[in-house]
Amino acid sequence: MIDWLGIGHLFELSGGQVVLGFGTPLFVCAAVFVAHMILPARRVTGYVADRKTGEPRRYRLNGLAVFVLAHIVWWFELTGMPRDWFYRSTMYAVAGGLVIGIIATTVLVFTQPEGEQKNRFLAWWFGRAQELQFFNGRFDLKMYFYIVGGTMLSLNAWSGAVWHNDNVADANPGLFLYVAINSFYMFDYFVFERVQLYTYDLIHENVGFKLTWGGPFVWGWMFVLPLWGLAPVADPGFSNGWTYFWLIGSTALFFVGWVISRGANLQKYTFKRWPERKFLGIIEPEVIEAGDRKILCSGLWGAARHFNYFGEGLYAVSMGLVFGHFTNLWAWTYAIFIVSLFVPRQIEDDKRCAEKYGPEKWAEYKARVPYRIVPGIY
Repeated sequence: MIDWLGIGHLFELSGGQVVLGFGTPLFVCAAVFVAHMILPARRVTGYVADRKTGEPRRYRLNGLAVFVLAHIVWWFELTGMPRDWFYRSTMYAVAGGLVIGIIATTVLVFTQPEGEQKNRFLAWWFGRAQELQFFNGRFDLKMYFYIVGGTMLSLNAWSGAVWHNDNVADANPGLFLYVAINSFYMFDYFVFERVQLYTYDLIHENVGFKLTWGGPFVWGWMFVLPLWGLAPVADPGFSNGWTYFWLIGSTALFFVGWVISRGANLQKYTFKRWPERKFLGIIEPEVIEAGDRKILCSGLWGAARHFNYFGEGLYAVSMGLVFGHFTNLWAWTYAIFIVSLFVPRQIEDDKRCAEKYGPEKWAEYKARVPYRIVPGIY
């Protein structure tokens, strides 16, 4: 079955290496924790209010410094870990991350007071606490999860590129472009780390298994699913003209998606911090008044109610195209994953918004912005 899937090479570690692979996520989590706690950070105010005091929560942000340091340590092999280790240990690391997620979730959830969710499994899956901060506010668990996940997404991609370069005679330029795009995407995320404080995850998600496993481990190790099956595959062998078209086209599609996704999130961030300010000095904020709340419905948020998800979708499609192996299912695993994640989230978010703004005002917004994710289609 494994050989049929084309991932038998990811199970080739020896006995001692299996143990090391299984423990890799624990080592990474510990190293990132230490780096996050000791590196300089800026203190910023977020959007979420503390449930006890009603005051906006404050966060220490140094994800970019941790991200850069981790790449330096990896590149110069300062821990003695070879550069291709993360890729070769993928399957065992995923298993180790799953175990860590189960244990950590159980401790985090069932040491918190019971909330509205009385079903123990659902409470475990979705969580009870919205925010968990420790060490007098120096350590926020959600933001730490994203530092681990984002850093490891990039490092796992680079590790796969090293393995591909060392083991495939006719290396695929599309694979290296895939890695570079992913690394840029994560670097950009950390440059705009503060924007994350105004997103769905930080505002609505509770700390349960869905986030505890999904944030650091699914995002960090499994968002590079295409590499699992495509790192052993050679250059598709296009003629030079088609090679340039395929690489440039994939890159262009990625940047269109990135502009939409990043732009939409920045517009929302700008609106929540400075409600009267024009976005980029050009786009006037048009709103629907819902009591003391306002629904933004201009600019990118006038194109679709979750237009940022459309940008993520274009990014996912570009990730499927960039390898040049268009009929290989592994190329499309990330796109399938994104669709299965964002469509249910959009439905859930619409329900939350209807409760938040009131059915009448939300119906008014839906009439003004009829499309959910893809303008003119869905």
